[in-house]
Amino acid sequence: MEGSSSINSRNYNILLILLITSSINIISALEKTSVEFIRTSCSLTTYPTLCFNSLSTKAGAIQSSPKQLAQTALSVTLDTTLSTSSSMVKLSKVHGMTPIEVRAMKDCIEMLSDSVYELKQSIEEMNKPGSKDSGMVINDIQTWVSSALTDEDTCSEGFKNDPKMKSVVRGKIVNVVHLTSNALALINSYASLRG
Repeated sequence: MEGSSSINSRNYNILLILLITSSINIISALEKTSVEFIRTSCSLTTYPTLCFNSLSTKAGAIQSSPKQLAQTALSVTLDTTLSTSSSMVKLSKVHGMTPIEVRAMKDCIEMLSDSVYELKQSIEEMNKPGSKDSGMVINDIQTWVSSALTDEDTCSEGFKNDPKMKSVVRGKIVNVVHLTSNALALINSYASLRG
């Protein structure tokens, strides 16, 4: 009887090891598929390397969902825009700026604030429970993200007479502009799949 119990225990351990190994292999395969989905989707954006690098760490959440990919791209963009906006507020407090630079900086911060609002609106609309993602909803999202992109891109225009400050500001917002461009491309791709 005792030998039988030992065999059953051994068989149980073997089965448990096989089950764990199989689960790990399945999870690994799913993650690999998700990463490939992200790589392929990002190849259609203007900045594919940035797109992949910013989204691949979230492959588990994205899986192979075009909607989840677009939502995640928007979230990453919003987080980066908030961080950049905060950085711009700190930069605006540096002493020694001319009155024209101060005005341009205030305009830039306001544009980034508008961009944050538009990105939040887009995320909120995409995340609405039971949202049917009607054509009108997708069009609104595309419009908000396009507006955010324009606001961000225009931010450094006020510094056209000051190449050094324009370079500093542009250096801070270029990543945001590129992430927003990528998010818009992924939203457009998602919209095209919906017909």
